[in-house]
Amino acid sequence: MNLEFDNNRVYLVGKVTSEPVFSHEIYGEGFYDINLEVDRLSNQTDIIPVTISERLFSEKSLAIGTELAIRGQFRSYNKMVDGKSKLMLTVFVREIVEKRPDLNSNVIELAGYICKEPVYRTTPFKREICDVLLAVNRAYNKSDYLPCIGWGRNARFISNVGVGEKLYITGRIQSREYQKRVDENEVEKRVAFEVSISQVSLADTNEHLLLEENMTALHTVAVEQN
Repeated sequence: MNLEFDNNRVYLVGKVTSEPVFSHEIYGEGFYDINLEVDRLSNQTDIIPVTISERLFSEKSLAIGTELAIRGQFRSYNKMVDGKSKLMLTVFVREIVEKRPDLNSNVIELAGYICKEPVYRTTPFKREICDVLLAVNRAYNKSDYLPCIGWGRNARFISNVGVGEKLYITGRIQSREYQKRVDENEVEKRVAFEVSISQVSLADTNEHLLLEENMTALHTVAVEQN
């Protein structure tokens, strides 16, 4: 059983919207970045960054407009942008698979540790929201730092959980546009990526969620949060 893969699992189905761009090379194996447009149940879409090995595709299979079904992991890395370290997020593809019509097109399962105090707030319309940063262990003593967002009762639950606690999360990866003020006269449009939580529990109350030995495929259909 691959424990690393069990604590961070993604299933996505979407259309390629960008040409492959070379990202990096490891031991002679090249990796490329593409964007995948993934439908929501609300008829909106998310544009999700994906990193894929050259060994998994040919140019034809990643042509713009091609439908792609993948399994992999949601990963983070630091990149220097304008002299500052910026947290970058991408779905690292483990395999290209056949589309499964019985699954939601965007499902993620995570097991990780709260590494910053959760931030709870309410909108002007009294909708409860809680942001939490999850550290998810990876091989070779690495970790991925993944921003997650909960709503309603999930938000209330997370707001009462302390730093260092282990959570199990099921949800979807979403892209979100926002405005960033650069200076007094300039505002930039930017895109954030995060996990929208549909189910969450503490490790000691729901050990079976991610670590069942017979879970060789993703069985959970994410509840859409809009």
